[in-house]
Amino acid sequence: MRPNTAIHSAEESGELALLRRRIAALEALIGRQAASLAHSRKIFERASAAARIGVWECNLADHALTWTDVVYDIFDLPRGALLDRDLTLSCYPAGARETLEALRSRAIEECGGFTLDTEIVTAAGNRRWIRITATVESEDGRPVRIFGMKQDITEEKLLLDRTRYLAEYDVMTGLANRSRFQAELAALAEGGSGALLLVDLDGFKGINDTFGHAIGDDCLKAVAARLEELGGDARLVARIGGDEFALLLGPSFRDDDVAALAEAIVAAIANPVDCGGQPRAIGASIGIARAEGCSASDLFIRADMALYAAKASGRNTHRTFEPTMVERRSTRAA
Repeated sequence: MRPNTAIHSAEESGELALLRRRIAALEALIGRQAASLAHSRKIFERASAAARIGVWECNLADHALTWTDVVYDIFDLPRGALLDRDLTLSCYPAGARETLEALRSRAIEECGGFTLDTEIVTAAGNRRWIRITATVESEDGRPVRIFGMKQDITEEKLLLDRTRYLAEYDVMTGLANRSRFQAELAALAEGGSGALLLVDLDGFKGINDTFGHAIGDDCLKAVAARLEELGGDARLVARIGGDEFALLLGPSFRDDDVAALAEAIVAAIANPVDCGGQPRAIGASIGIARAEGCSASDLFIRADMALYAAKASGRNTHRTFEPTMVERRSTRAA
């Protein structure tokens, strides 16, 4: 071999070795990046599963759906099962389905997006609440696909409903509480028509003091059940204090209807109440005020004055507010 040929071959061998080392380094880098990507994907999948969030996509050309595993799990469908849009839409109640379709059509038309919280009935018959987010992707100004996330928010919804219940209802009796009563009282007064009945139990303190709070609570629950049954057409039945209840009646209740309801309540509560397995006798005094021409606070004060008059006249009866009650109250205060 001539010297220059040997040198040339050596140079080629050196370049080839360098190329191989570069390829090896590149392959190692690609391998590390692939491993990192796989690790990140695994973390994402675990986080998605923990948060019950899945990704979905719909091709607008052929309506082909693609779901990640979590979405299949939310709908109780086998992972990887063939998806049919009409079939998945059947999981939504009729009203929710119409809302979803309207939001989807608008998003596609405007190349925008939307968020919707809705209930579904899964393939296994389970009821769940889900949050749907969607975004439309376009090419050259033409919508080509819609995609987003679906999250199981059932626990969040239950917690929200429980929080709202605690804010608006009396836990022991299940009736509306004072807070909700005050809001509805204001709305009734603003409407300018209807009536308020304040119901105060007669003899309840004796039961509470003699037999204890557990028996007293049983008594309150029994009274609440009777009030709820009798006040079925009322706008609201509430427990507003220890042994104080209230009924808000809409404008359809005429004076005779209000008086008849008050008499029925007095009669119903006069029947012995089963408390702790024993019948206990109590009664009820009721004050009535009409909502015409007064504020919420004035309406409550008038009903309270009528309640005082009912108790003063012997209890276990009802009285309707009259202007002369204001004069008598002023005289008592003086």
